[in-house]
Amino acid sequence: MKLTGNTILITGGGTGIGRGLAESFHALGNQVIVAGRRRKALEAVTSANPGMHAMILDIGEASAIRDFAEDVTGRFPALNVLINNAGIMRAEQLTAHPAGLDDAEAILTTNLLGPIRLTAALLPHLQRQAYAAILNVTSGLAFVPMALTPTYCATKAALHSYTQSLRHQLRGGAVDVLEVIPPYVATHLMDGASDPRAMPLARYIAEVMEILKTQPAVTEVCVENVKRLRFAAEGGNYDAVYSLLNEARPAH
Repeated sequence: MKLTGNTILITGGGTGIGRGLAESFHALGNQVIVAGRRRKALEAVTSANPGMHAMILDIGEASAIRDFAEDVTGRFPALNVLINNAGIMRAEQLTAHPAGLDDAEAILTTNLLGPIRLTAALLPHLQRQAYAAILNVTSGLAFVPMALTPTYCATKAALHSYTQSLRHQLRGGAVDVLEVIPPYVATHLMDGASDPRAMPLARYIAEVMEILKTQPAVTEVCVENVKRLRFAAEGGNYDAVYSLLNEARPAH
């Protein structure tokens, strides 16, 4: 991925990994737009980073995404990088009665339909750029699921598969397709921010940016902390890793 000279849109850019990536790319001189539902969080990011822009986006609303895509490309015609980072994670008890699907449907809409819809809305614009990139943020849990959060893990696995197909269909063109695969990172997604087992956010972002800098042709951004999950099946360790993950208090 080209690290400078970009106009970058980051969903879920008000907190956590999204904010960390936004600030890192902004520091490299890129024009950065953070998008999300919470105006206060976005304004905190832009106030701390003069020159950064913020736009409200409800990633769960299909019509809002279409309108947003028109608005953002009109305001920022040089937009050439999309980072699909927005996501939610909730514990679910699948044996609960009566079975309510509100959480599952919200997770599916935000984590999977949101990135697919936004990518579809922006893809014609991105394909007209001399260079463009789409980065989809998945999770180590796409490869070894945590039973406590079944729909979250399923959406990340689906987004991994979608990303592979998108990359294949766009091969040979001007749009790079990358997958960013975080481990358990200290953010406010569930209770990670206060868990000493979580990878510190600043260290995670620094390692991601170093990978992008030193491996410009990388398609999967895997820091060391996530490789146990990402390559559990390939390494023949899936059962052991699954058991370890789900016996103790789980990791993202």
